[in-house]
Amino acid sequence: MTPAFAVVGHPNKGKSSIVATLAQDDSISISTESGTTRLSQSIEIKVGDSHYRLIDTPGFQRPTRTLQWLQQQASSADQRQDAVRKFINDESCQQNFPDEVQLLTPIVNGAAILYVADGSRPYGPEYEAEMEILRWTGQASMALINPIENEDHIEPWTQALGQYFKVVRVFNAMQAEFDKQLSMLEALSHIKQEWHDSIEQLISAYATIRSNQQQESLRLLAELLTTVCSHRVSQNVLNKGQALALQPILEKRYLSDMKGFESRFHDKLKDLYRYHNLHSDIVALPLDDNLFDTQKWIVWGLNRSQLTLASGMAGAVTGAAVDLSLAGSSFMLGAIGGAVVAGSSAWLGANRLAEFKIKGLPIGGYEARQGPIRNKNFPYVVLGRYLFLHHSLGSRTHARRDSLQIEAGELSQRIKQLPSNQQSALHKSLNRLSQQKPVDDLLSALEPLLNPQSSASA
Repeated sequence: MTPAFAVVGHPNKGKSSIVATLAQDDSISISTESGTTRLSQSIEIKVGDSHYRLIDTPGFQRPTRTLQWLQQQASSADQRQDAVRKFINDESCQQNFPDEVQLLTPIVNGAAILYVADGSRPYGPEYEAEMEILRWTGQASMALINPIENEDHIEPWTQALGQYFKVVRVFNAMQAEFDKQLSMLEALSHIKQEWHDSIEQLISAYATIRSNQQQESLRLLAELLTTVCSHRVSQNVLNKGQALALQPILEKRYLSDMKGFESRFHDKLKDLYRYHNLHSDIVALPLDDNLFDTQKWIVWGLNRSQLTLASGMAGAVTGAAVDLSLAGSSFMLGAIGGAVVAGSSAWLGANRLAEFKIKGLPIGGYEARQGPIRNKNFPYVVLGRYLFLHHSLGSRTHARRDSLQIEAGELSQRIKQLPSNQQSALHKSLNRLSQQKPVDDLLSALEPLLNPQSSASA
């Protein structure tokens, strides 16, 4: 039997949020208005070859009257499950207690119970009728404390829930990162023994998918950097006058292409992590501006001092003793030879963006060309923006419905945390990209920034 969990509780306590987070599905409807969910909704979640069901249910509306009805039908504990089954099949109950019938039906049919309480609201005895009804079903159960606004009342909830449920966990649906979601699934594997192996397989499948997502996001980043650093547009014409007249047209087309590339790759990254409805706002690439004179470029890439250090590291002789800090306070005191030349060259192209060129053709006529961007800071800017989005998606839950604001990056700090050999490999790769040269080991150079574990094990 497929593991199935009915998410139940008082209205507006975050049940749908928990379903969206565990299902990793941002299409599940979530509202702050009470009673948004009126019918039970079963969601089949497939993870590799494994699967399970989450059932989003309406909130209790008349638990006290429901419990009174049940108590009239059963005089002893051995009659309680039959009383609940009679309740969901009774026509008058279906008319007078539609929400309770909806939420109890999947439980009677075998689903385990995930009871959700809001840890930011005081505990009160009015909840005990709900919990008692659930106890009457005789199904395996677990309680989740979802602190929607704060954690002020978690302790009294924990004490009360422990009297009704074998397992009680605090689970913030809006903040639970991937590891906490796996921990939640691990807890679920213990509430019904016959499902233990199936859920353990689910956990393993989730971990495999996350690893595959990280590898695919790395490949997307490498493709994005290679594409934008090499892109150019051109058109052949008969004479120089025609070529000059094309400059504003080609420039507009080029800028549109570049912004389109980044937008499409960012959308691919969101789809990869199953954020199909997430709107993200990011400052547009100001490709017609000076890369160092505008604050919006500096916050994504490197400043002049940092770029000089990076260029020096890219040209440093193997084994040179260098200052690997990107803080900008020193100039690679141990670097020699090629490092000094490379560091100096960083200044020469610092303010150069995509150039417009006119080139004579051997067969006659001229080629008008816009791009590529040769500025050494450009690949760092694109990298910083992608990394910020990647990190935000990895730490975000699918229950959130706010837009993702991408406002600033900390690329220099991320690079600074890498071991010296990985810093050097990264700078060499990005330096070659800025020169439109092929980079054979680009994936391995970028991986430590997307996957910190690879840096730690180096």
